Amino acid sequence: MAYRPTDPPEEYSSDYLISELRLVSKEFEGVEFVQLPTLHNPPERPRDGMVVLADGSDWDPGSGAGFYGRSAGAWVFLG
Repeated sequence: MAYRPTDPPEEYSSDYLISELRLVSKEFEGVEFVQLPTLHNPPERPRDGMVVLADGSDWDPGSGAGFYGRSAGAWVFLG
């Protein structure tokens, strides 16, 4: 995703917000896949709903290398 926010006007307006949301939305058009970086350390602030790709050696959340989801405060192996 290549979205970069524009500088907000001095007097913030709903028009600015709507314009930015349209830019973000446009970046998602045609998205066919998501590529996750391999993590060698756990995220600093893990939150439920996160999906990560662990390397399995520097950071092994429990089942070796692979995809993990964060649920109920724990990492769950997804495959």
